[in-house]
Amino acid sequence: MPPPIAHKETPDQHWMHLALDQAQLGVGLTSPNPPVGSVIVAQEKVIGRGYHHKAGEPHAEVEAIRDAQKLNPKLLRGSTIYVTLEPCCTQGKTPPCTEAIKAAGIKRVVFGAHDPNPSHREQCRSIFMLAGIEVTAGVLEEECRAMIRPFAKWITTGIPYVIAKAGQSLDGRITRPAGESSLITNDAARAHGRRLRMRVDAILVGAETIRKDNPQLTLRDGSAGSGKLQPWRVVLTRSGDIPKHFQIFTDEFKDRTVIMHGKDLPEALAILGKHGVLSVLIEGGGIVLGHAFREQLVDEVYWYIAPRLCGGGRPSLAGPALPASIELKDVTVRPMGDNVCFHGFPVWPGAVQE
Repeated sequence: MPPPIAHKETPDQHWMHLALDQAQLGVGLTSPNPPVGSVIVAQEKVIGRGYHHKAGEPHAEVEAIRDAQKLNPKLLRGSTIYVTLEPCCTQGKTPPCTEAIKAAGIKRVVFGAHDPNPSHREQCRSIFMLAGIEVTAGVLEEECRAMIRPFAKWITTGIPYVIAKAGQSLDGRITRPAGESSLITNDAARAHGRRLRMRVDAILVGAETIRKDNPQLTLRDGSAGSGKLQPWRVVLTRSGDIPKHFQIFTDEFKDRTVIMHGKDLPEALAILGKHGVLSVLIEGGGIVLGHAFREQLVDEVYWYIAPRLCGGGRPSLAGPALPASIELKDVTVRPMGDNVCFHGFPVWPGAVQE
């Protein structure tokens, strides 16, 4: 059989990919806003680019307009702006981007994802049409929607987006026999897992993990100077028995530690959502992870597997058995030395698949 025909990328798709590259620069930095990127194009070249750096600061469109005004002011009027998310049209901490686009003299707006906020969705089109500005929507929509998954879940449900992470042996254990090191996965896998903290607003663990491992739960591995706030360190405890000498109570980020005494996981997530936490990384232990999967609370999975057999200890999903097995979709498998990382998205029974 002949090889499949490759579909050539359209110009709009090409420029939107560059806007997505900009948006990626803001991932983990913008809560409670979504990460958004933008480029402005005239005469088949980028004349301005920008991304949303932080809540309360200019949005991606304004950053790109300012960049163009500084470097290519004569080309700005009549240009095309590419934005990964539908431009906002209401006054918040910053003025509406629709007004900035109109004032800049831009004549065409191309955006990827519609705003998941029901009060904003599809509002910009009529505003731009009345101003004589052409609008094209849905370019690379799937990729642009993927960029704002945490924001989309939180703005529509009030519950944070949940990433579950575990490092386990081949026989599914997250602890080794007594007297051995607590480490199961290799350096590369652990470093990769720690970098996930850059994406989230909170890291959640059970009290047993604190008592057993005394973890830092901090940003490391090159994240210093990124502008990222230390994520909240959230500990679930039934007994409240967590001695105060552990690192999360004594280090420079002790004010970013929250103890939730007597709260179950769904209740804890609801409380975090009410306080503007868009995304949570569950780092363990097995009891909390098991609860998260039984309650169908997980949106994304990173599972690190090491070539080791422990023969006992805590399973990665502890507690009562799951009612059914859980399939992952859009799976990627990444070797990390002699370890392997499985990444995917749980398929929950009855859930509407995108």
